[in-house]
Amino acid sequence: MRTHDQVVTKLMRRPGVRKEVERIERDEGALLDLLLKARHEAGLTQAQVAERMGTLPPAVARLERALATGKHSPSLATLRKYAHAVGKKIVLELA
Repeated sequence: MRTHDQVVTKLMRRPGVRKEVERIERDEGALLDLLLKARHEAGLTQAQVAERMGTLPPAVARLERALATGKHSPSLATLRKYAHAVGKKIVLELA
């Protein structure tokens, strides 16, 4: 039986898998940068953003950490709430 790390290592050797993981990490990293910049420009703490979102501070910390680690992709609804809390809006574009 293989461990999780062994399976991940084997999968990451596949060019298609590696390319997709790298794309996701790049996209989510860029999104995190935008969210953090917006929060800092608004002069808000995670706790203040959480209050405006109607949630608790650990939820905002988890959201930001999830984007940093790539272990979880937040829903569009959650991203919209965050954006609204920092005085921004989400604009989607297909290119």
